[in-house]
Amino acid sequence: MNLIANSNSKPRLWCQFALLVMLTSGCVSSGQTLPQREAVSSGGASEVDQANYRIGPGDSLQIFVWRNPEISTTVPVRPDGKISTPLVEDMVAVGKTPSVLARDMEQVLSRYIKSPSVNVIVSGFQGLPEEQVRVVGHAANPQTVPYREGMTILDIMISVGGLGEFAAGNRAKLVRKAEGGTAEYRLRLDDLINDGDMEQNVAIQPGDVIIIPETFF
Repeated sequence: MNLIANSNSKPRLWCQFALLVMLTSGCVSSGQTLPQREAVSSGGASEVDQANYRIGPGDSLQIFVWRNPEISTTVPVRPDGKISTPLVEDMVAVGKTPSVLARDMEQVLSRYIKSPSVNVIVSGFQGLPEEQVRVVGHAANPQTVPYREGMTILDIMISVGGLGEFAAGNRAKLVRKAEGGTAEYRLRLDDLINDGDMEQNVAIQPGDVIIIPETFF
């Protein structure tokens, strides 16, 4: 009798297990948590790629003109997206890579200098608005952070100084552009920062918005 009872119980156990798997899968696909493949266990953002970086408003540019230190300078990119340097006025910089801007400046300077050679270095990164990550709410220092390839939520939290005193880190959420609108995902920042749970260190995409609410008392 015991053997028969045990053999009959196995199908029931498998059915229960299958039901649990289906329920769990349904929770994961509901769009409330980031897919596991977007989580990273270690590492951080790479350095900004100067060659492919597109200049944005507020960036600081170091302009070096070879053998012409008197017209070499450091200038900010104005809100209108342009820069002005000695002999080059109101040149559009936004959306260009440093090398493209350098070549454009060389064309203008060639009217005054024989075979000018220009080098442009971005020293203060802001980036284009659509390539920034915004942190709002109860971070220690809420701000807009320039996106860098390979950036994770831990990189972002370091940039904003961590959680604020009254932050509810485990109720934070990430808002991301999606087809037809936006998608929201849960973040467990307390678990990541205070408990070292690296499974919560999800990858960041340009344009993401991180919202950190206040804790309830």
